[in-house]
Amino acid sequence: MTPQAIHGAPDIADLSDEELLQASLKNPDLFSLLIDRYQEAFFRAAYSVVRQKEETEDILQEAFTSIYLNGGKFKKQEHASFKSWGYRIVINAAISHYRKLKRVYERSAPLDPEIYENLAGTEDIAKDAETRMFAEELLKELPDDLRHIVEAHYLQGKPYKTIAAEEQIPLSTLKMRLFRAKKILKQFI
Repeated sequence: MTPQAIHGAPDIADLSDEELLQASLKNPDLFSLLIDRYQEAFFRAAYSVVRQKEETEDILQEAFTSIYLNGGKFKKQEHASFKSWGYRIVINAAISHYRKLKRVYERSAPLDPEIYENLAGTEDIAKDAETRMFAEELLKELPDDLRHIVEAHYLQGKPYKTIAAEEQIPLSTLKMRLFRAKKILKQFI
């Protein structure tokens, strides 16, 4: 039994989604419980729209941020639960993201197959060095705590759970920091 249950207060894990959302507005750490409850389902919903893992992860970051920031506006209604409200936010974010990706794709023309043949096996070492230097310069723009987790995830390929364990932070905090880092880096690109 948890200390809350012993003293007559409800166990946090037993709170409904709506109660947990309201409680997280006063105690943001509780929002991670909602993320844990819905992350996989929301991921599947967003992935069904964009069909790209990294894009889906970005969408979830945006959606969970939006859910949290708009949590005070949520009002439970007869046919509108937190779950349906959250799905609507995720799907809307996924559709917006998909439309943006589609516009970018439509602006880029595929290369002629002959060009691909000429490119095969011709790695440009100078260009790789230039790209690496550009990435290093961008990373210098981030605060140390954000730079460390960006390097761990994107350059070292570590999964979220591993980084969260190493940093001794909740998974939701890690994801929020990565989201913040991406937002900062987008200003420089």
